[in-house]
Amino acid sequence: MKRVSLVVTLAVAAGLSAQAASAQTLKTVKDRGMLSCGVSQGLPGFSSPDDKGNWTGLDVDICRAISAAIFNDATKIKFVPLSAKDRFTALQSGEIDVLSRNTTWTLSRDTSLGANFTGVTYYDGQGFMVKKSLKVNSALELNSASVCVQQGTTTEQNLADYFKGNNMKYEVIAFGTNDEAVKAYESGRCDVFTTDVSGLYADRLKLANPADHAVLPEVISKEPLGPMVRHGDDQWLDVVKWSLYAMITAEELGITQKNVDEMAKSDKPELKRVFGTDGNLGEQLGLTKDWVSRIVKAVGNYGESFDRNVGAGSKLGIARGINALWSKGGIQYAPPMR
Repeated sequence: MKRVSLVVTLAVAAGLSAQAASAQTLKTVKDRGMLSCGVSQGLPGFSSPDDKGNWTGLDVDICRAISAAIFNDATKIKFVPLSAKDRFTALQSGEIDVLSRNTTWTLSRDTSLGANFTGVTYYDGQGFMVKKSLKVNSALELNSASVCVQQGTTTEQNLADYFKGNNMKYEVIAFGTNDEAVKAYESGRCDVFTTDVSGLYADRLKLANPADHAVLPEVISKEPLGPMVRHGDDQWLDVVKWSLYAMITAEELGITQKNVDEMAKSDKPELKRVFGTDGNLGEQLGLTKDWVSRIVKAVGNYGESFDRNVGAGSKLGIARGINALWSKGGIQYAPPMR
């Protein structure tokens, strides 16, 4: 019996030790008084600064939601602009707490980078943009084209797979940054520019005459984009993951920035759990009972963020499509908050 008790005691101690070791990022962020968030070097709709250095975008809103959940203040964030090449190193080294930078969730990234994806903020796919003067209506008409692409992304492999799979030749012209690739395309160094379709809409806004360029209809890959955190800290993984799911859940339940206080008075069991008037879901995450209210007040629900940054209320004007809620014909879906 003593031997069994000793084993149990050791197991419990090991479990508590592991929990303590895994709860460091949230404590570090709280002690620092600020979240460090890795973003792009400027992609309209997802993460881009204005002339005063104020960051906006769908990816930015995820970090604002996390900051709101922790501090009840969506501005306690240091935004760190990162190239595609440097983004993973910045996360691995601890320079940033979370990477929220239009990054595709793949098996190799999930297993080889010492990091975890926390969810999907935007379901995307790779496409092509051409000058309308080329009179090209399909990517299948791009045989022997020269294609501008950014290095260090999933885009290069998708490009090679697509052209090889369709027995077409092409010349790749690769650049270190997205802006370099866009400028090269606009100046005529290549016939085609390729990246995620959302990026094509964003980058087209940067061109001198956006109306002279067309996004072709083909979508050649699956590109689920989402935030990443380091391996080994399950509590922090949960905080980031559920901050996103809180935004999606709020949209599912009809909770908005305008009505959040009124909805919080509801006697409906599901709303009482979400708002923390029943149960302790917030405390289980290491947050406060009102963490969902904090998030929605700061950034709105997922649909509000989508519309404001990339959807109907933005310059990009991207349709919700598959990013609509599962209950409205899309595939955006949050696990139940209970």
